[in-house]
Amino acid sequence: MNWDDLRIFLTVSRSSRLDRASAVLKQDATTISRRIRRLEHDLGQTLFERTRRGHVLTDQGEALARQIEDMESVAVRIQAHAGQDRTLAGKIRLGVTEGFGTQFIAPALSGFASAWPAIEIDLITLSGFLSVPKREVDMSILLTRPRAGRLKVRKLTDYTLQLYAHRNYLANHDAITEPRDLEQHTLIGYVDDLIYSPQLRYFGDILPGITPRLCSPSILAQLELTRSGSGLCILPKFIAGAHEELEVVLPEQVQVTRSFWLVTHEDVQDFVRIRHLSDFLYDLAAKERARLI
Repeated sequence: MNWDDLRIFLTVSRSSRLDRASAVLKQDATTISRRIRRLEHDLGQTLFERTRRGHVLTDQGEALARQIEDMESVAVRIQAHAGQDRTLAGKIRLGVTEGFGTQFIAPALSGFASAWPAIEIDLITLSGFLSVPKREVDMSILLTRPRAGRLKVRKLTDYTLQLYAHRNYLANHDAITEPRDLEQHTLIGYVDDLIYSPQLRYFGDILPGITPRLCSPSILAQLELTRSGSGLCILPKFIAGAHEELEVVLPEQVQVTRSFWLVTHEDVQDFVRIRHLSDFLYDLAAKERARLI
């Protein structure tokens, strides 16, 4: 068996699409497809269903992926025990929600880069999450504490969200004195079927049945809609607080608290570079607590 074919198979199983696997492996999609077919022939098994959504693992493919991930974990531990980690060099892939990653973490990373210049960081900010168990990232900051998997999970921080609007919007529309008044206003929020965490469904907690009229899966797009005076939006304080033109609406009645959880794969949690980044993130959250809560 060609062991490199197993690595290719695992990459495709995690990305589902050949073009994404091609970017990771730096091989063309045709070569990857040929290697997958060769592996299936060697094993006498169908590992993927080829669908319009991409390559979907069969039951046999899922069983093989679990076995290869066990092999991968052993290789990672061998690297750590060999002392490669003591150089404080290497790469860390950190997955973060879009708003927290771009508005809070990214501006502070220059301090970490100055302290540890040999450590490379891939800061992956998305309207969604990348998987630590599937090794899409080494570390991830999530909105919900995961309950299963070979993971180290620690609460990073709480953060507060409030209802905001541009001062001009408030001046030109009916006064808002109670949550029921929101039914007469334009609300800005998430596209319901693209919400990647139930923690993002805020309006239902404030006024059952109320839904936003202007929607985007991007918190940054929601911010810009609010700044343009399009309506009212529930935003994190660490994002909206930087814009003086935005005013808090119903500060006593509308105040939402959520949490960020730092998740690290067990196989890398003891790497020195991982510990340094973890400590940096905790120190940053503690230092900037007033921005968050």
